[in-house]
Amino acid sequence: MGNRLSKIATRTGDNGTTGLGDGSRVDKNSLRVHAMGDVDELNSHIGLLLCEDLPAALREELVSIQHDLFDMGGELCIPGYTMITDVHVARLDALLAKYNADLPPLKDFILPAGSRAASQAHVCRTVCRRAERAIVGLGKADKINDNPRQYMNRLSDLLFVLSRVLNRFGGGSDVLWDKDRKREL
Repeated sequence: MGNRLSKIATRTGDNGTTGLGDGSRVDKNSLRVHAMGDVDELNSHIGLLLCEDLPAALREELVSIQHDLFDMGGELCIPGYTMITDVHVARLDALLAKYNADLPPLKDFILPAGSRAASQAHVCRTVCRRAERAIVGLGKADKINDNPRQYMNRLSDLLFVLSRVLNRFGGGSDVLWDKDRKREL
């Protein structure tokens, strides 16, 4: 793994650059740094979701996802390095199947609402989609492994499904979009 910081206030970024894990320096507004930042932000939002009352198995799965996201940050930080594999993507596919199994089929769009835990899962989903877009952009400009993009795609789907699961866990249900509501003008 790349360089580890022994102190945080290095002042090496004062000129608008940051160091990558391979020792190279890039602008802080580079596509790579944006992708790393979005993944880090998602990990922080999942940490906030973990502050909620959650089923024990789901809690463990989310902690495992946090570790994956930290690994992904490492992969993005070291050009040419691979940490996220097909196994990680397959694990998310299995979680999607597990949590989708007991949910009723969707017949309408749902709002990002309901319980606080479900709403936080929706925030995680939207940040995940942004991180996915950043990884796609990085992949168009620089060669990167396909698995981080695939992982983020599956994870955003899983976070949507988990929002539905968490609304039920909290004693509620999906909050449906009312397409026929009376609109105030």
